[in-house]
Amino acid sequence: MDLLDALLRDTACAARFTTTATLQGMLDFEAALAAAEAAVGVIPAAAAAPIAAACDASLIDREALRDAAGPAGNLAIPLVKQLTAQVKQRDEDAARFVHWGATSQDAIDTGLMLQLRGALDDLDADLSGLIAALVTAVRAHRDTVMVGRTWMQHALPITFGLKLAGTLDAVWRLHGQLGVIRAEVPCLQFGGAAGTLASLGDKGAAVSQRLAVRLGLNAPATPWHGQRDRIARVAAFAATLTGTLGKLARDVSLMAQTEISEVAEAGAPGRGGSSTMPHKRNPVGCAVILAAAQRTPHLVATIFSAMPQEHERGLGGWHAEWETLPDLLMLCGGALDASVALVEGLEVFPERMRANLGATRSLIMAEAVTMALGASIGRLEAHRIVETKCREAVATGRELLDVLRDDPMVTSALPGDALTRLFSPDNYLGAAGTFVDRVLAQVATPPVPLEDAS
Repeated sequence: MDLLDALLRDTACAARFTTTATLQGMLDFEAALAAAEAAVGVIPAAAAAPIAAACDASLIDREALRDAAGPAGNLAIPLVKQLTAQVKQRDEDAARFVHWGATSQDAIDTGLMLQLRGALDDLDADLSGLIAALVTAVRAHRDTVMVGRTWMQHALPITFGLKLAGTLDAVWRLHGQLGVIRAEVPCLQFGGAAGTLASLGDKGAAVSQRLAVRLGLNAPATPWHGQRDRIARVAAFAATLTGTLGKLARDVSLMAQTEISEVAEAGAPGRGGSSTMPHKRNPVGCAVILAAAQRTPHLVATIFSAMPQEHERGLGGWHAEWETLPDLLMLCGGALDASVALVEGLEVFPERMRANLGATRSLIMAEAVTMALGASIGRLEAHRIVETKCREAVATGRELLDVLRDDPMVTSALPGDALTRLFSPDNYLGAAGTFVDRVLAQVATPPVPLEDAS
């Protein structure tokens, strides 16, 4: 379905999971393995260079590899056969030491970790861009008053800055989590046939340590062929981030409805149009984000379902990860790209937000009146009175303020312009500004380095 890549996966993250990147990740493992083994005397020193020279994805016959992967059960077995043939053309003796002491899962998992490391770096850069865009928008709309909605209905006045600050706060937390994941998850997989490296005698641990250093990966305490928590951790993060972005897109798309018209996605020729209706301006960025948010929960469920793997190396569960995790990360990356563009180009219409505050004929200020009236006659009685007046206002089509002015009990408790002041949305924003400022201050504070956090 590569025709949809530009729509759903147009991101640097997608480049990490191309066929070339997948093959090169495994070949980088093989080259580093030969170098590490040569350094500790497991294989002849002269074998490392010819093996490394052949570890080039452009030398691999991909059609032959594809055809052989089915009978073999994975890509690494036919890849190693092709690699060995390539090395043999250069140095027949060196060809004897290709993939020495390793197993297919070592090459596949470590190659994946190299791809993951790059993908996580890409997500980190894009998250930083989204945070910067959100900070700008939150500051610009700190005091832009709008309708707050609960259960899809008008609730109380809020600010658009507060709504965006909620997303910024969540994204900022996820950015911190990503920093920990980037530091801890990219990890070497090297255990040989059953996780003991018995084929390397007493040099297995030394080779493993050198191999991790050469690849720039963490050296695990033990091979993790059957322990998939690292994979699940990345998947859970990607799904959580995508769901958070989906919340943003859902709200923006609802606010962009014609009847609401409080925001709009950035317009451009050919963007958001219709094949038949020239007037349409569809929220296509939101659609991309929401499509990813719909798909990622099911993908992460596959990763979690695959975790209980059999004994030292699993059957089927490991295989289920191969397409699922890249797809999950590419969708997450695509949603993140779309979110940055969405926030950076978002058009906001404060005058429409202000107009929508009056859509209920001031019913949105009923709680403000109830609380003020309750100070004199008790909250429960005040609630009863105001609720009755709200029903009357709806039935007669009058403004709630006018209905309340007709009640002597209300006007005696709230004399003069006290009642009128309660119907200004700007006077009933509570701690909205404080909450926004807290989020902005939090984002402006440099994070504690990982080594200092402990």
